[in-house]
Amino acid sequence: MEKRYITVSTLNRYLKNKFDTDPNLGRVSLKGEISNFKGHTRGHLYFTLKDETSRINAVMFQFNASKLKFKPIDGMTVLVEGKISIYEATGAYQIYVENMEEDGLGNLYLKYEELKKKLAGLGLFNEEHKKKIPKFPEKIGIITAPTGAAVKDILSTIKRRYPICETYLFPCLVQGDLAKDDIVKQINEANNHDLDVLIVGRGGGSIEDLWAFNEEIVAEAIFNSKIPIISAVGHEIDFTIADFVADLRAPTPTGAAEIAVPNIADLNVLISQYKIRTTNLIGHFLKNNKIKLDNLKNSYVLKSPLAVYEQKEQKLSGLLNTLNSIIQNNLQYKINKYTYITKNHIINNPESLFISDQNNYNLMLNKLELLNPISILSKGYSVVKLDDKIIKDVDNIKIGDNLNIKLHQGEIKAKVEKVG
Repeated sequence: MEKRYITVSTLNRYLKNKFDTDPNLGRVSLKGEISNFKGHTRGHLYFTLKDETSRINAVMFQFNASKLKFKPIDGMTVLVEGKISIYEATGAYQIYVENMEEDGLGNLYLKYEELKKKLAGLGLFNEEHKKKIPKFPEKIGIITAPTGAAVKDILSTIKRRYPICETYLFPCLVQGDLAKDDIVKQINEANNHDLDVLIVGRGGGSIEDLWAFNEEIVAEAIFNSKIPIISAVGHEIDFTIADFVADLRAPTPTGAAEIAVPNIADLNVLISQYKIRTTNLIGHFLKNNKIKLDNLKNSYVLKSPLAVYEQKEQKLSGLLNTLNSIIQNNLQYKINKYTYITKNHIINNPESLFISDQNNYNLMLNKLELLNPISILSKGYSVVKLDDKIIKDVDNIKIGDNLNIKLHQGEIKAKVEKVG
């Protein structure tokens, strides 16, 4: 039998017809995460829809895309409806999306991660901004719903563990669109009161229920609070933005109350231990001081005070004698020195010193006079200079040079006419 070959286009057209006529593929609802998103200039949207293990190409034409109430982006989880068909040019099957909606849970998680990254970059989570929780608070503010298990657990725990502490409730909404503004309002109001610590939170719930504590304005209010804040949102596995910004995070509302106050039973045990230690310290102190007192009572000073005086008096006498001896020796030395000076020849005959100095002066003056080159000129000598330089050799001048001749009295200018 002769084989019959068909073209690729024929095959793709055949398969497309199969897809288009299959009732199971004519209306398909899918949930997945957007990736490789591209928007065409004509308004068409092209992207990939994927889950943990598989993916499918998707296209949404402009007349359907224009009806969207949100902007699709990579990483967003969406719910789509459309038909599955084949694009003949490539032979690849894809979904032609007619409707698309945001998946609440997936997109809330995306918003949570984006805000968490933003606030971390601004430093709102940094440890250096965390305020210390006081060990023994006197006044605690509680920001939560006025009814429900959370407020009851917090109040009962504080009363049981530390009944001397005063509690102040700042009731607010903890769920819904208005909750975030109400929480911020009550945090600001609490900061107008003299409180030691604030507990902010609510009981458990879904991510949608807890979302008010993932709002940026709530995070900023917690960060700007002058009062230390303990966050207590949901269960132990629940983490909100408020937990990262707060000064301390508690796994549950009850846990927040346990962190905020000490246990009075533990304090009583501690006080008892302090009593025992204080009693022992006082007893030890009294015992040591009694020993010191007994030693003083039996000391030589108290038993024989006169003997101590006699020793000190004898020592003082010895010091006085030594002092007198030193004074007498110094005085005698000064007297001897004075006598020597008064008998000195110069003191008695000061004129002799003047005459001696006068003779020395005249002698030095005569020597200087002999060494003075000007005085030699008085004997008929002269000094010949050329340009202020003394001529010592006939070779140092030439015919035509103008010379200065220094005599004993005056100078002569001469011109050289012959050398030799």
